[in-house]
Amino acid sequence: MASLGAGLHLIRRRGAGRSSAVERRNLLTVCRFSVKTLLDRSCFETIDDSSPEFVNFVSILEHILSHRLKGQTTWFGYESPRSFWDYIKAACSKVAHNCIRSMESMENVRSSRAKGRAWIRVVLMEKRLSEYISFALRDFKTSRRFYEDGAIMLGEEAGLLADTLIGLNTIDFSFCLKGEGLDGSCPAVIDYTPYLKFTQSADSISSDEEEMRTLGSSGSESSSPDKTATAASIFTEQSNLVSKCKRFEQKYRMALEQKGYLEELVRLREAQLSEAVSHNKALQQSLADAHLSHTVEKEQLEYIILELQDQLTVLKNNDLRSRQELTAHLTNQWPSPDALDANAVALDTLLYRKNTGQWDEKSFQSLEQLSADMSLSQTSLEPSHTLSLEARPANTQWPHQEETPSLRGLCGSLTSVASYKSLASLKSSECLASPATEISSPGITPS
Repeated sequence: MASLGAGLHLIRRRGAGRSSAVERRNLLTVCRFSVKTLLDRSCFETIDDSSPEFVNFVSILEHILSHRLKGQTTWFGYESPRSFWDYIKAACSKVAHNCIRSMESMENVRSSRAKGRAWIRVVLMEKRLSEYISFALRDFKTSRRFYEDGAIMLGEEAGLLADTLIGLNTIDFSFCLKGEGLDGSCPAVIDYTPYLKFTQSADSISSDEEEMRTLGSSGSESSSPDKTATAASIFTEQSNLVSKCKRFEQKYRMALEQKGYLEELVRLREAQLSEAVSHNKALQQSLADAHLSHTVEKEQLEYIILELQDQLTVLKNNDLRSRQELTAHLTNQWPSPDALDANAVALDTLLYRKNTGQWDEKSFQSLEQLSADMSLSQTSLEPSHTLSLEARPANTQWPHQEETPSLRGLCGSLTSVASYKSLASLKSSECLASPATEISSPGITPS
């Protein structure tokens, strides 16, 4: 029983899939026929609401947009029927310069189905129906939310539908948005009779003629003389020849049409092939040029890198040479410790001569030169190079005990730069007396 139930379920699924595929194919085929009839009729008269071809086209398009459309779930979990206008309103709201808001604000159109029908007429007059459908198909997330599996709007056939509707942009439509066609209570019904055409084949026609001939010949044998039978046979032969000639003529025309189509297709493919070959050659040439320019730029960059490395090496050598020259120059200008000791001894000797009265102009110039030399050295002397006043022996005898301003600057140690700089001020009358003036100061013995 379980296997039987599974088999029945599989058969039902296959039947449902086949019926859905047949329904999609029928709707798309009828839509294509309807577009062709609209294009043919537009060559002779204006298309409006009264045209039966337009009424049938609108019904077909409404069936396509409503194919396997999901219902709207209510608060209680039930699904209420939904119109395709809800899908168009959600999927086409971002189309540039759309008419969605105008449809929503129409006073005489209240129901959702009526708004959808009014939208079809408006976009046909704007020549933008294919644009709206293509934009809605690109929003696959919204389409998936509104349609069930197997719907036309979710299949590959939807793209063919958008391409088919492009031909309607050549028709100038004129509609009244207050007509009876906008009534939402009236369902859309498709009329298939204009597209149903039975064409009898040539073989079927010949077989029917043979059957009629045999029936006529059998009846004429019993009721007609031999002359009548001969005339009938001649007539049938002529009719057979005429029918065969017509069949051959029809086949010849079909062959000519196929030949012209194939020749046109071959010319088109040859033109496409030549264009592709020329484009390929242009791409190869551009690729070769790009490779050549890349090689030249690479060589130039390598040359620039080598030149910069050489310049950097030269700059490093110059910098090293400048550092060495600067070091040597500073080393030559820096006074040695022996010169500092000699300057200190000479200073003490001059001071001693001044205190003992042995002062002359040459001694003063020597003192000034010595002070300038010691100020240029910019360094401090070691404590062992000068003799401070505190380091004097305790038994040293000073000639006079009176302190004068001229020796106050020399009371400290001569180890600082400030002490050397203060020697230049000894020429002033405040700190250093003139050679003619007798100054009684303690004597300083040279060390």
